Amino acid sequence: MPSRYSRLDRFLSTRLQLSRNALRPMLAAGRVRVNGKTTRDRQCRIGPFDRVCVDQQVLQDREAPRYLMVNKPAGVVSATSDDQHTTVMDLLPASQRQGLHLAGRLDFNSTGLVLLTNDGVWSRQLSQPQSQVRKHYRVTVEQPLTEAYVAAFSEGMWFAFEGIKTRPAEIKIRSAYEADVWLCEGRYHQIKRMFGRFDNKVLTLHRLAIGHLVLDESLAPGESRDLLPGEVADIAGLSSRG
Repeated sequence: MPSRYSRLDRFLSTRLQLSRNALRPMLAAGRVRVNGKTTRDRQCRIGPFDRVCVDQQVLQDREAPRYLMVNKPAGVVSATSDDQHTTVMDLLPASQRQGLHLAGRLDFNSTGLVLLTNDGVWSRQLSQPQSQVRKHYRVTVEQPLTEAYVAAFSEGMWFAFEGIKTRPAEIKIRSAYEADVWLCEGRYHQIKRMFGRFDNKVLTLHRLAIGHLVLDESLAPGESRDLLPGEVADIAGLSSRG
C-alpha cells in the first residue's frame, strides 16, 4: 500500500508549487500551522489526519480515521477489488468504501474477523513482526488430532519454499476434529500447511480474534461495524491471547 504520509516541506512544495528553498522563510516566520500549532520543522511528517494551514489558507483539513471489523464469509476475496469474485470491500455500502484498505487478509474460503481502515500507520503496526499481535483461529480438520500436533506447532516448522522456520504457535485440541490455533505470523496458507505436515486437510478455518479484539458475535457473515475507540487503541502490539 503506498504511503499517505510525507515530509512537511515536500507536502508544502507540492501544494503551493514552490521550491523547498523558497519555503524556508515561510517556515522560519511561523506562517505554517499543523493541527493548530505553529510548526517550523520542515521534516515534520504529514498524514491524512493532519490539518495544515499557511497563514489563513487551509491546505489540508483533517480526514477522519476509520476502523471497521467485518465478519468475512467463505467465498469472498480479501482484496479491495476483483473482476471475478466478491471482495471484502463489496460487503460495505459503496458510500463507505472510500480510502479503506485491509489490515490483514484471510484466504478465499476462510471466514471470520477481517479489519478495514484508512490509517496506514495503524495497519502496519498490526502486521509488523515486532508487534507480536497474535491471531486466534478455530480449525476443523479431516483426520483425528493427537498430542503430537501440540509439540510440532510449539517448536515451529521449516517451510522450505520460503527458507524459513515458523515462529512457535499454540494449538489447543477441542475435540477429535477441532482445534484452536494462535500464531503471530501470516505466512502463505500457513495454518493449512502446518496441518498438512500431518497429511491432515483443513476443512474450515475461522478467525476469532486479532490481539485482544474479538469478532463481535452479533455480526452475521458479511456484516460489519465500526471499532470502538478502546478497541482501536488496545489491539496493536498485544501478544497475549484475545
